[in-house]
Amino acid sequence: MTEVLARLEERLREEPDARIALVGFASDENSSFLRGPAQAPPLIREALLSDSTNLWTEDGVNLGEGGVLFDAGDFDGSIEEVTALLLKHGKTPLALGGDHSISYPVVRAMAEVHDRLDVLQFDAHPDLYDEFEGNRLSHACPFARIMELGKVRRLVQVGIRTMNDHQRAQAERFGVEVIEMRHWDAGRSFAFDAPLYVSIDLDVLDPAFAPGVSHREPGGASTRQLLDSIQALRGRVVGADVVEFNPRQDTAGLTAHVGAKLVKELAAQLKRGHS
Repeated sequence: MTEVLARLEERLREEPDARIALVGFASDENSSFLRGPAQAPPLIREALLSDSTNLWTEDGVNLGEGGVLFDAGDFDGSIEEVTALLLKHGKTPLALGGDHSISYPVVRAMAEVHDRLDVLQFDAHPDLYDEFEGNRLSHACPFARIMELGKVRRLVQVGIRTMNDHQRAQAERFGVEVIEMRHWDAGRSFAFDAPLYVSIDLDVLDPAFAPGVSHREPGGASTRQLLDSIQALRGRVVGADVVEFNPRQDTAGLTAHVGAKLVKELAAQLKRGHS
C-alpha cells in the first residue's frame, strides 16, 4: 500500500460512522480541447462549505450532522485504488472531478462490490467513443470502457445533444438507453432496479446556468430541471460523481456553486441508500 493510501486508511479507521465519502480526483490529463477540471475539487468543496449557504438539502437532510459526510480529501492519482479503499470501509463514494475519465476507474471499483450495477449519466455528450485522438482513456470514451466491463446491466444517458454516427452505433452496440435533450420532458422520473451509480457532467446544463465547463453546448437543462430529476430518482443510489467543472471558464464562481448544490442533493440520495 502506498503512503497516500495508508494515510487515508488511518483516517477511515478514525471515522467509521460517516457513510458518505466526498472525494476529489484532480485529473484532467485525458481532457481534449481544454485543461482545467483538475483544479475543480477544492473549489466545489469551498462552495459547499461557504457561509453563503448551509449543508441542509431541500428535503431536510442535514449533511453537517455527525456520521453523515466523510471528507476523504483530494487525490491526483490512484482513482480506482482510493475508491476501492473507501468501499472496503463501508463508505459510499461521492466523487468530484476532474474530467469525465475519472468515472471509468470509479465504476470499475464499484463493479467489484456490486454484482449488478446500473448507471445514470447526465451529459451533453455520450462519451462513447471507442477512442478519441488516439486515446482510449479520453474523457470522450469512459462509457465505452465502462460497458466493456460487462458488469453494468443498464446505462441510461440523459440530456444528450451532440450524437454523431459513431456514437449512435456505439449506443446501439452496448444497448444504451439515450434520452436526448430534445426529448427530456419536464417532470420525467427515472427508475432503476439494480444498485445505481449517477454521473453528472456539468455540461448537461445550459451554459447560462453553468458556464464553467470546457465544452459549452447550448440548449441544455436548467439547474432546477436537473435537481428535480435527481430528487425524483427511484432506486438505491450507491455512488455518484460530479465532473467537468472547469474553473478557468467560470464566471463569478457560479458553476462551483451549482456543482456544490448538486453534491448536496446527490448526497441526500446516497444517504437514503443506507436507510
